[in-house]
Amino acid sequence: MEYEIDYKGLKQKIKKSKAKNVLVQLPDGLKQDYEVICEGLKGDYNLFFWAGSCFGACDIPLFTETSGIDLIIHLGHERWH
Repeated sequence: MEYEIDYKGLKQKIKKSKAKNVLVQLPDGLKQDYEVICEGLKGDYNLFFWAGSCFGACDIPLFTETSGIDLIIHLGHERWH
């Protein structure tokens, strides 16, 4: 399956938000590509990948509220404006 990820746009949003700890959520179909995605998103911040289930942008892991995660990126879902 082919997909496009706007790494440049995502990195600009991360920079604009001044996030230091970024959590990336991927649906099961993209989890196998996490190394490529990690390389594309690499920057001056810490990247974390959620390995648990992810059923969409409303499925946010509860630990993020108390763990210092500044920004969550959901890939493979409809754009949320």
